[in-house]
Amino acid sequence: MTRESGVTADPGVGGGEPLVVIAAVIIQRGRLLVVSKRAAPDVFYLPGGKPDHGEEPLEALIRELDEELGVEPLEPRLLDRVESVAALEGVPLHLTVFQAGIDRPPRPAAELAHMKWITGDEPDVHLSPALTDHVLPLLRRTGALAP
Repeated sequence: MTRESGVTADPGVGGGEPLVVIAAVIIQRGRLLVVSKRAAPDVFYLPGGKPDHGEEPLEALIRELDEELGVEPLEPRLLDRVESVAALEGVPLHLTVFQAGIDRPPRPAAELAHMKWITGDEPDVHLSPALTDHVLPLLRRTGALAP
């Protein structure tokens, strides 16, 4: 794994066209919000999704959080850019991660199956590779989540 100018990369990540995703780290009371989709209800990810053609990352984040959870991000800031493998597709994943608060309690909608607030230590919750390999370690290092 290499780290340069805020970009985390895994050399040799899967083949195929990269999946570009914008996502949000939303933490409340020391817990991280994760969601699962109806297509794979047992795999949890950060909320967010693919940007539309010509859409800037922050615009995509605002749209996706509204569509998926009915919330608006408060004071979003770029947290990291991660290269990993998409959990279901098995292709390279280019993930732009923002950290933000939210303006109201989230409620799953659109293609979401479930949402959970986690510490990252739950043995019965299957998390995406980007979460387990990159985002959770970063949040623990920065003190956002308990070690």
